Amino acid sequence: EMDTGTGAALAWSPGAVSQPPPGLGVKLGSLVVLLLLPLACGLAPLWCFRQPPGTGDPRSPVLSLVSCFSGGVFLGTFLLDLLPDYLSSIAAALEGLRITLQFPLPEFILAMGFFLVLVLEQVTLAQRELAEPPEESRALLPNGCIQATAPGGPGGSVASPVPVAGAPGALRAGALALALALHAVLEGLALGLRQGDAATLRVLLALLLHKGAVAFGLSLELLRSRLRPPAVASCLVLLALMSPLGVGVGTVLAAGAGPRQHLCRAVLEGLAAGTFLFVTFLEILPQELGVPQNRIPKVILILAGFALVSAILFVKG
Repeated sequence: EMDTGTGAALAWSPGAVSQPPPGLGVKLGSLVVLLLLPLACGLAPLWCFRQPPGTGDPRSPVLSLVSCFSGGVFLGTFLLDLLPDYLSSIAAALEGLRITLQFPLPEFILAMGFFLVLVLEQVTLAQRELAEPPEESRALLPNGCIQATAPGGPGGSVASPVPVAGAPGALRAGALALALALHAVLEGLALGLRQGDAATLRVLLALLLHKGAVAFGLSLELLRSRLRPPAVASCLVLLALMSPLGVGVGTVLAAGAGPRQHLCRAVLEGLAAGTFLFVTFLEILPQELGVPQNRIPKVILILAGFALVSAILFVKG
């Protein structure tokens, strides 16, 4: 009888309990950080600008430099971390299912993540152009600051505020916030699908830098659209909730152990990597380097962001 009791005790020993997935503690902490930091960055302009900002460039030099640094972090995260991990993950999943490909499926999935954000942005811009003159069409990403283009300024464009009031302005602002929110979900997936504390922290760093700039710029643009502060705060709360939502979904999918779950996780990881590709090469770097101010500091900060990720990966290896 004593031996039976001992066997029962051993059956319920902590060693028999399944261990939590790697990186779970960091992901749980990231839910709070990704919610509070972008919200704080977005609410800051509400305190700084009690009235809508006047004429001039909505993109402050500090915000532009921060965006360049985050662009370097995104570049390093994509090329040195997300892309290699995604390719190895989908290769292992296909091998587990004993699937032999005659088509470059991994690269195709990556391209679909790229085109998903591209189509979302262009559809939203097309809807905006139905109600605005062509010269007021502006890009949505990466920082939420929408710039109007007009001839005569440096590089053929100058920034100009577009006062919007009433229901059309609210609808356009809502479309902008929704586009950025959906983009934030896909970016959050990249964090939730990471395994291990070090990999999770690298993606979290990139997201924190980028989402802070996104929220700050979106708040400035919503103020320029002359929305009321409660409406601006609602859009910022929506944006702040999306990245934690993506992290939660990615964490649940990362816990799957079967080959089909591994393939599903790899596909979503490829889509998320495609969003990083879009943000880095079509939004952050071209827009920041296309403005003829602070060119050398911008390049230095891009290299610094890339070097930071490289150093973290080197120390880890």
